[in-house]
Amino acid sequence: MTLKAQFDHSNCDDCPIRHRAVCAQCETDELEELEDIKYYRSFEAGQTIIWSGDPMNFVGSVVSGIASLTQTMEDGRTQMVGLLLPSDFVGRPGREIAPYDVQATTDLVMCCFRKKPFEDLMGKTPHIAQRLLQMTLDELDAAREWMLVLGRKTAREKIASLLSIIARRDASVSKTVLSGPIVFDLPLTREAMADYLGLTLETVSRQVSALKKDGVISLEGKRHVTIPDMGRLMEEAGDDSDGGFPV
Repeated sequence: MTLKAQFDHSNCDDCPIRHRAVCAQCETDELEELEDIKYYRSFEAGQTIIWSGDPMNFVGSVVSGIASLTQTMEDGRTQMVGLLLPSDFVGRPGREIAPYDVQATTDLVMCCFRKKPFEDLMGKTPHIAQRLLQMTLDELDAAREWMLVLGRKTAREKIASLLSIIARRDASVSKTVLSGPIVFDLPLTREAMADYLGLTLETVSRQVSALKKDGVISLEGKRHVTIPDMGRLMEEAGDDSDGGFPV
């Protein structure tokens, strides 16, 4: 994967996540200041972006691909505690140490900012601070909703919820209207879905097949997904038809 094949990174207006990223509300002069501290990094699927406990000298946004947040317990057991989708922010200004392992689940490109200059820029650029606060509050809402998914929903509802989250985020990044069939490539393997949802691989495969058999989704191979009726998928997820989860 090469960055130039995706967009012209010399022009922020061509960035596919510009309307959702931390710089979404920035004026031209603010973008120019960000440009001075910005750089891009590419990661291959499976590559660790940052280890828990390591110092973080950068923050940034996922431009394309998906990363996972994983926490390791003292006895060595690990749990995936979150997904980073395109436009999600990595790192926390004011926090020196990474709280989680961050690993590229798919091939991934990040727009990174040197941490100390970014923190300095936040102090004098309200648009950046306000947007980061909005994104943090959205992340908090999503985390609370995800507690419901993991704690109370059935296996079928969990699968439907995850598919709906990915579908709506994909539509939001690509500025696609959520009407009619929704088509996207599922970026997670079924093993990764099982890990994230706290299910077995066999359960994930069985529930995906059931959703396909019932016409809730259609599959071409294992990854190319079509959702004929988003409202029906949301019903299967046990959520309101207006969207449920923040995207």
